Parts: sequence; C-alpha cells; structure tokens
Amino acid sequence: MSISVDPADSRPPYEQVKQQIEQLIRSGELAQGTRLPTVRQVAGDVGLAVNTVARAYKELEADRLVETRGRNGTFVLAARSQVDDEETRAAATVFARAARRAGLSVAEATRVLHDAW
Repeated sequence: MSISVDPADSRPPYEQVKQQIEQLIRSGELAQGTRLPTVRQVAGDVGLAVNTVARAYKELEADRLVETRGRNGTFVLAARSQVDDEETRAAATVFARAARRAGLSVAEATRVLHDAW
C-alpha cells in the first residue's frame, strides 16, 4: 500500500490519507479482509504524526470501509462491490424521491435515467 501526502495540497494530511485508502478499496486493490498496515507504520512511512493517521483510520471506520479488531489490526470491511452498491442505492433513492416530487411516473423516470446513462 503506497500512500503519500502533498504538503501543498489544501486538504489536511489525514484527509489525504483517508481518500487514498478509500480509493484503493473502491478500485479493488485492497480487497475485503485485507489487513492494513499499522497506524505507526503508515505514520513512519509517510512522515506524519501517529494521531494524524489514526484519525484517517477512524474516519474510514466510521464510513464502514474498515474495522479495527483490537490488537489484531485494522481490516478492509467492505468489498468494492459493496461500497459501490451502497453508493448507487443512495443515489437511486435520492433520484426516486426527486422524480416523485416532480410528478414523474416510473416509466418517465426510467427514461430520464436512460437518457443520462
């Protein structure tokens, strides 16, 4: 797992680490069940404070992408398809509500979706 932090980036370092790990999960490079390096290891490799990396890991855990199993480490919780499915379902729910508010029938909403595809 290769993580880097750009000091010139406007995003805080923890956010950069979080987004890079999230992208590795979404791309499938980090598969479900993969054990992440320890917080200390990542902090040492990237040159960050341990608390900075710990915050990134905690946010990934809050997003249900990883889980920490005490002394056993932190593991990828979601498979790529699960992450994408959850995101797609959430977007579909938002779209369905908007279509209903606009008074569209299912056929009309499907046509709108098809045109956007």
